[in-house]
Amino acid sequence: PWPNRIDGGKYSTGGKTHQLDLSEPAAGNAIHGLTRWSSWQPAAQADDVVQLTHVLHGQPGYPFRLELTAEYRLSAAEGLQVSITASNDGSRAAPYGTGSHPYLTAGTALVDQCELTLPAARWLAADDRGIPRGQPEDVTGTGYDFREQRLVGSSRLDHALTGLTFGEDGRTWAWLSGGGKRVGLWAGRGYQWLQVFTGDTLDPARRRRAIAIEPMTCPPNAFVSGTDLLILQPGDSITHTWGITVDQS
Repeated sequence: PWPNRIDGGKYSTGGKTHQLDLSEPAAGNAIHGLTRWSSWQPAAQADDVVQLTHVLHGQPGYPFRLELTAEYRLSAAEGLQVSITASNDGSRAAPYGTGSHPYLTAGTALVDQCELTLPAARWLAADDRGIPRGQPEDVTGTGYDFREQRLVGSSRLDHALTGLTFGEDGRTWAWLSGGGKRVGLWAGRGYQWLQVFTGDTLDPARRRRAIAIEPMTCPPNAFVSGTDLLILQPGDSITHTWGITVDQS
């Protein structure tokens, strides 16, 4: 129920303080929520759609109950569409954020040879533990400005970006081009952030082979800062949708 990291795994909500397990022990953070390694159950399946469900029961650090659904749909016209739904099935208001972690490649050996477009006007500085420092800053004149398509080259990215531009279709689009392919990631309304990661800290076999462009509803450490954090009241339900399309023309 949160994207990215929570500083020290400790946060307060509803007048109470909670301590999560430190799932990134080297940095002392709680990372990537509580369902990454969960056993999701199949709920529906057809030629073009798979639907998975998971009940996140209350537990130490997150004493709230959420019913979760992830739907993956394929079509020739749209490519992949992913919908994430969370319903508060408990008795108390639950802090909530969602993020997904797709890696994109456009057919080159390394992303260095790819061109990248990101619809983000501001970037968020972070410390060496991945925890934000200060407020988002203008990307103008920085190495994080990809509003106009340009070569990735030697750029090293592991940053949250915001100030996203949405089109008339209600989507914000990021594009990666190279090797004769053009791959687009879109995110619908409610996604306020993109975490962009060029994979520089991965093992050598995977390093800079793809770019993670991660749609997030809130930034890192939102359970602490409150920035764009959602509070689901008992009975509330919310859906966020993103997708990937490939243009090989």
